[in-house]
Amino acid sequence: MKDETSELIHGEAVEKDLALLRLKPNLQGYDKLRKTFKWSDAEELIDWYPDGKVNSAYNVIDRHALGMNKDKIALIHDDGQGNVQKISFEEMYRETNKFANVLAKLGIRKQERVFVFLQRSPELYVSFLAAIKAGAIASPMFPAFGPDAIRDRLLDSGAVAIVTDTELVKRVYPVRNQLPDLKHIVVVGDANSELGEISYEAEMRAASENFETLHMNPEEFQFMLYTSGTTGKPKGVVHAHKGIVQQTLTSRWVLDLHDEDVYWCTADLGWITGVVYGCLGPWSCGVTQVGLGGRFDPDRWYRLIEDHRVNVWYTAPTAVRMLMAKGDDLPAKYDLTSLRVLYSVGEPLNPEGVKWALDVFDNKPFHDTWWQTETGSILITNFPEMPIKPGSMGKPLPGIEAEIVDEEGNVLPQGHEGNLVIRPGWPSMMRQIWNNQSKYNEYLRNGWYYTGDTAQIDKEGYFWYVGRADDVIKTSGERVGPFEVESALIEHEAVVEAGVIGKPDQLRGNIIKAFIVLAPGYTESDELKKDIQKFVKGHLAGHAYPREIDVVKSLPKTRSGKIMRRLLRARELGLPTGDTSTLEE
Repeated sequence: MKDETSELIHGEAVEKDLALLRLKPNLQGYDKLRKTFKWSDAEELIDWYPDGKVNSAYNVIDRHALGMNKDKIALIHDDGQGNVQKISFEEMYRETNKFANVLAKLGIRKQERVFVFLQRSPELYVSFLAAIKAGAIASPMFPAFGPDAIRDRLLDSGAVAIVTDTELVKRVYPVRNQLPDLKHIVVVGDANSELGEISYEAEMRAASENFETLHMNPEEFQFMLYTSGTTGKPKGVVHAHKGIVQQTLTSRWVLDLHDEDVYWCTADLGWITGVVYGCLGPWSCGVTQVGLGGRFDPDRWYRLIEDHRVNVWYTAPTAVRMLMAKGDDLPAKYDLTSLRVLYSVGEPLNPEGVKWALDVFDNKPFHDTWWQTETGSILITNFPEMPIKPGSMGKPLPGIEAEIVDEEGNVLPQGHEGNLVIRPGWPSMMRQIWNNQSKYNEYLRNGWYYTGDTAQIDKEGYFWYVGRADDVIKTSGERVGPFEVESALIEHEAVVEAGVIGKPDQLRGNIIKAFIVLAPGYTESDELKKDIQKFVKGHLAGHAYPREIDVVKSLPKTRSGKIMRRLLRARELGLPTGDTSTLEE
């Protein structure tokens, strides 16, 4: 593909007058920094113990609570029902210390896995950070997950404890007897002692506010998140304490956080964006963060920005498209002048979203950011000081070497499509796939980290996303593995076989479409399809269900029995079918 194609499709760059920016960008002189920056420079942004060790939670909470920021508001939590809590860094320090003592009392040992399965709430942040303080490996889990998704993650990780609430704990019990390592269920709300549940509130009342945050080797693990692949079960991506170096740097350089900012990341802690940029990075920078409970509601989102004078806003392209669908009149009803800079993440932001923001938010465009669960922080982005090319991923962070290569690792000429790769060794890079070294090794070939994305670079060094090299579906900014959905589908009594693809959708980027073979005695109907959709929602998550279902007589498979999703996608979208030599006769 010629470079000019991208330029013609995506139109003119959005130029910026830096003199008109409200605050001078933290990152200036990008081209010089690309040549001079060393990761050791970024290590000066965080606090290290005299013994050379570190703890990311110390940097996120303790150092502010023990310094000049102790009375500064760390969290403004709005439950979406009009109830607002404001919690200072010192209060967060005391609460995280108390829960770290609770975990110590339970006998949680260093590097044991503690899962956090909570709705957005102060307790979510407290329990997550307390587990890291205590030296455990914390793993937040999306609150829409059903029993099967819970079992897969806790079983694979050997989790010894889960922190949840009165409603969500009901999803744990159907699989409780399949989790031999799970010793402790801590419940926020009305804990049932007869079932062995531990009361969060009672333990917190009894716990000391004094706790010595553990000194951790920089390479010891701080958190893990499970992400979906094209085959097999979800995989546990593990991150080390040293990642806080890059998570802090990117919060300053990319999100451009300044001390006086009020910042809002709309992502849940069940996703990597919520962990890194809705908790760790911004608080390491000492800024005030806003948290919002409840479901998506455009009015409530705009009201939150107005009420809490949000300056920096990080959200997903799906949310941007949903806001666009509500029209320009709605945001005009609110005072959104506090907004200084806007960002998006999760999938490529369509050019229309960038241009819409210019019109609606007083000439402030969305800056697209590219990274992955595995990368641990933003690697390629549109920086505040640079022009934006709508639809582009932007340019690599100083310290990051990114290229487009072929399967042998040869760098391709500018303008050619190929594999997007990164030179390994950045601080926030995943350290392992839990219990799966062979899977981890698949990422690393020819001296590169293969991202699984395909892209191209234009003549000015901007990167352009082309697509996924595998079958992972990105829907509403989240990655969904077809295998997980197919597995849930065939658990329904009416389904004997299932194949799942991503189908392009203007609002969600992609929707999940399923092709199913019905069991004998079942007849296709709208009622049956709705029942199947409800069934999958209950097993996996609210976003991970097929919005479209086609009933077919058979599925295209290889001779070894693997469903050829590529053929399903080609037939659905009218694309070339390619090589069918392995197709079952």
